[in-house]
Amino acid sequence: MPGPTWRPILPTDIPQIMPISEAIHSALPESAAVFAERVRLFPEGCLVLMDDETSPESRVCGYAISHPIRRRQPPALNALLGGISEDADQYYIHDVAVLPEARGQGAARGQGAAREGVERLMAVAAKWETVGLVSVYGTTGFWGRFGFREVTEDEGLEGKVRAYGEEAVFMETV
Repeated sequence: MPGPTWRPILPTDIPQIMPISEAIHSALPESAAVFAERVRLFPEGCLVLMDDETSPESRVCGYAISHPIRRRQPPALNALLGGISEDADQYYIHDVAVLPEARGQGAARGQGAAREGVERLMAVAAKWETVGLVSVYGTTGFWGRFGFREVTEDEGLEGKVRAYGEEAVFMETV
């Protein structure tokens, strides 16, 4: 039986993404309009994880949302962007969410579905000098495996990042 497979998000996937977002990020809710806008503005940075794409009963079991931003200016939680800034100089991984039952699976020989999704986003991000993200739920170790390091010297980030939770940390590649 084939395992989970990442593919580009289609607008019709958004209703299936919402319950995953609500389950994994219940304390950090975002509307369907936010997801739809990200897909419309930067489709190449938006993926869904299908549990078995070869089956007609295949379902979405994860998603990844990313897009360019101005360096160290993450968007507010649950806010529409309005557009991608022409002077965007950093790639931003907004969210990678995989249901628990799909996390340990994947075609990359035990690396897991989340790792595969991040690797695909990092390939898109290769056009930018740095990649940034807000790490939540104590995931800094996971992101560190991809070359991300905590940004501590930028005081302007603190207020933006706090909206993502007390333990949220802005990280970027170095």
